[in-house]
Parts: sequence; C-alpha cells; structure tokens
Amino acid sequence: MARSATVERNTLETQIRVSINLDGTGKAQFNTGVPFLEHMLDQIARHGLIDLDIHCDGDTHIDDHHTVEDIGITLGQAFAQAIGDKKGIVRYGHSYVPLDEALSRVVIDFSGRPGLDMKVEFTRGNIGRFDTQLFWEFFQGFVNHANVTLHIDNLKGFNAHHQAETIFKAFGRALRMAVELDPRMAGVTPSTKGSL
Repeated sequence: MARSATVERNTLETQIRVSINLDGTGKAQFNTGVPFLEHMLDQIARHGLIDLDIHCDGDTHIDDHHTVEDIGITLGQAFAQAIGDKKGIVRYGHSYVPLDEALSRVVIDFSGRPGLDMKVEFTRGNIGRFDTQLFWEFFQGFVNHANVTLHIDNLKGFNAHHQAETIFKAFGRALRMAVELDPRMAGVTPSTKGSL
C-alpha cells in the first residue's frame, strides 16, 4: 500500500499544495517563490528518499514568513496523513551530517506529541535574501502538524549556508530512518502503550 498523501491548505496569505511519497526515490519539484527554501526542501527529498512536490502562491511581496511557515505546516499535515497509524515503522530516526566546517545533528520521534528543541546559532541573519529566523518557523509548523518530537542541534559551523544545509540533510536522513518499515515490526505499533 502506497504511503503517499496530497494536502491542500488555503488561507488569505498562502495557497499551498503538497504531495509526498514516503517510499519514493528522492524526486522533487518545487514552485514556492522562495529559492533558498527550495534548496533546503531538495535536501529533504534527496537524503530522505521522499518524493516531494510542493507548490505555493504566497504573499512574498510582504516577506517570506507566511510562505515558509505555512509550507512547514502543510508538509507536516502530509506526513501525518501518509504515515497513517504508524504500525510497522521504526519510529525513531537520527543523523549527523557534516559539510566542510559545519556539523549538525537531528533526532526525530514520531511520538504523536509535537515538540521542537532547536539549538542553532546562525552566524548570519540572512543567507542571501532568506531570513534564518524562518527556519524555526518552518520546523515549528512541521512538528505541530506531523505530531513529532524533533531535536535539532548545529554543533559546529561558521558558514550560515553550510549550517542550514547540514540541518536539512540530517533532517532528511533522520526522517528516512524513522519512517522506514521494519519487517520485524510488521503490523505492530512501536510503543508499549499500543498507540501513538
């Protein structure tokens, strides 16, 4: 059974469509109006082996805030829908990813409980025209609607682009590990509670 979903979310600020396939090959297509975010989303697809198709018409003439936050929300909704009852998944995922001088660690739990702990001190406030504060908005939107616990730590780095890229690569790889189907857990919820 395909673990895929398409979610549409429309507000006065953004109109978004997200399609994902958790068992994909890393194919990606984006049209968001925020080029650096698309570069980061591509890391999720390629390193998570998740097919992603994201289209957003947002009020980027104001700034990128609503677009970035709402894409995080809609992507989280799509993950929640695609993963279903979570039976048979590994549930936990983690990854360390370096890029030159930068190193980041991401740990995720498909716990059913939203929580974000993000310890990242970007060395610059902007990467090109992208406001680095918006990464927190993206991940907060994601965890609230995917119902996951997410820990993000940038351990080293002085190039802000490298800091961001290691975070998103590690996020993709942690997602890949967590949503993987474990043949030893087929049909079993990965929790002593019996539900997530």
